[in-house]
Amino acid sequence: MTEWYLEAAPEPDEEMRAAAQQHQDNLTKPRGALGRLEDVAVQLSAVQRTLTPRLDRAFIAVFAADHGVAAEGVSAYPQTVTAEMVRNFASGGAAISVLADSVGASFKVVNTGTVYAIEDLPNVVDRRVAAGTQNMCVTEAMDREQCLEAFAVGRDIIDEAGDIDIFLGGEMGIANSTSAAALAVAHTRLSATAMVGRGTGISEQGLAKKAAVVTRAMSRHLPHMKDGVETLRRIGGLEINALVGAYIRAAQKGIVVLVDGYICTAAAISAVKVNPTIRPWLFFSHCSAEPGHKRLLAKMDAQPLLELDMRLGEGSGAALALPILRAACRLHNDMASFEQAGVSRGSDA
Repeated sequence: MTEWYLEAAPEPDEEMRAAAQQHQDNLTKPRGALGRLEDVAVQLSAVQRTLTPRLDRAFIAVFAADHGVAAEGVSAYPQTVTAEMVRNFASGGAAISVLADSVGASFKVVNTGTVYAIEDLPNVVDRRVAAGTQNMCVTEAMDREQCLEAFAVGRDIIDEAGDIDIFLGGEMGIANSTSAAALAVAHTRLSATAMVGRGTGISEQGLAKKAAVVTRAMSRHLPHMKDGVETLRRIGGLEINALVGAYIRAAQKGIVVLVDGYICTAAAISAVKVNPTIRPWLFFSHCSAEPGHKRLLAKMDAQPLLELDMRLGEGSGAALALPILRAACRLHNDMASFEQAGVSRGSDA
């Protein structure tokens, strides 16, 4: 029996894409004058199979988990911060909490694997697979059962989200930028030095240590990474794997995905490695200040909508980009054509 995460996502409607492009070219503006907003609207028309794409019902889920590689001293913050930030999300004090409210998105935090147990909190779902991963420099981050269970957490969160048309994933986990950098190295085969960044704000010395840690992990695991699932089992994270499951499930259900920063992009490329059919459903919000992010986006042939030197994570960049996608839809749907407005067309000269 085929595993659920390998089932194909719906293909874009190429006839609808052509009709949407023709519609754009007939609107009261010079052809191409709205730049990438036109490209976004046309792609949304193709995947949603309609000339009037909409992204009114947004859902944001932040997945939280801890990483055993934190024992290598790769973060400026202690591991207790993961659970503390989950509480901050729940109380509305985090950036993503504020941004989710500002864009009218439904919001949920999913405890996928914090080291420390967390009490019942509003809008926090307890789906802990384990008390964090193992140290990937020493052994595999998780066993296969945990890997697939984390996928299923993401799947179930999408299935439980109700009637939505766009999903924004976020993450929280001390040391998860180290795991993301390892995944980026695995999928690009670039050096660890090219793919690590300051994450929570580490020093130059800390940056060198982080690159060395990723190099050690890759020397242990790279020869055994036979497919996308095995790669995630060895060097992924419980929250990263949950994002992979959520991205795949959203695409399978015809839900647009807006990918956040470096860690979410590492999850996105991992999801595409597991199930290549989901790629047309992925839109990319921004290019973060993490140096590896630009390289990872280039590997995916992805054009982010924003570049604001952010490196916060949480889904914050995606939430900021959501109004741009919505504006692209409104312009596509509500602008008048030359005929409707009685405006003369320009020449093609």
